[in-house]
Amino acid sequence: MSKSEPSKKDLLIHIGLAGIASVVILLFVFYVYLPFTTNHGESMTVPNLEGILLEDLDEFLEERDLRFEVEPDSGYSPKFPPLAVLKQFPLANAKVKEGRKIYITLNASQPPVVKMPSLIQRSLKNAQLELRSLGLLLGEIRYRPDFALNTILGQYYNGKKIKVGDEIPKGSKIDFEVGDGLGNQTFQMLNLTDMVLDEAVFVMRGYGLKLGDVFYEEEGKIVKEKDGTDGEVLIERIEARPGRVFKHSPNAKNTVKIGQEIDLWIVEVDSTAVEEVPTLDLTSD
Repeated sequence: MSKSEPSKKDLLIHIGLAGIASVVILLFVFYVYLPFTTNHGESMTVPNLEGILLEDLDEFLEERDLRFEVEPDSGYSPKFPPLAVLKQFPLANAKVKEGRKIYITLNASQPPVVKMPSLIQRSLKNAQLELRSLGLLLGEIRYRPDFALNTILGQYYNGKKIKVGDEIPKGSKIDFEVGDGLGNQTFQMLNLTDMVLDEAVFVMRGYGLKLGDVFYEEEGKIVKEKDGTDGEVLIERIEARPGRVFKHSPNAKNTVKIGQEIDLWIVEVDSTAVEEVPTLDLTSD
């Protein structure tokens, strides 16, 4: 072997030095160069952008060394004005590097519309759930006489009846007309005079009537009523016993409807009287 040719030992030394140099270069790149150029280890907290208007977003994020990009799809919420931020990614309080781009979804400038279904004859609770699923709000509830308690009888938007398929902006309030469970059936008022209070209440319940005010008087009064034919004033003396109804309003000459309240006048019971006033057991009702 001539002296000009490198020995095997020299070759191994050169290979080793090249390997060490490569390792040093890699360590320098990963632990010095890259951290320096990418601000490794420096992070910041993403602010909550929800509700901020698009026109204010540039300045708001620039002050925090962040950028943003608007997603092509928009959403809608009645809680926020048009072109306000609805959603963001990364989310608020996430840790990111300076200069990170925040992707945002804006509130639509015009609320989308939904086609109104018919909620007639459905329960009020069921109708509320349906409104929520459509992005609509419950407005005023008006009751009208009907035996179907809390059943939808009419649906309105801005005071006008809604037909099936009408387009309603999301976030709108829908008013309902619902049944009061009483109906408008009328009938001749019963005669409750000479009944004890419990008995009168029991009879009224059976006809769907309610107890109004109860007035106690020392004795049955002379009641003056006008005859509806010629205006003649008739005087009628009520011979009521203690503890008994001697007058009620409306009286037996009037018509009443289910659910109406009836006021009673009762003669006070004299504690020295011998007569006992019977009562009815209503605990089973």
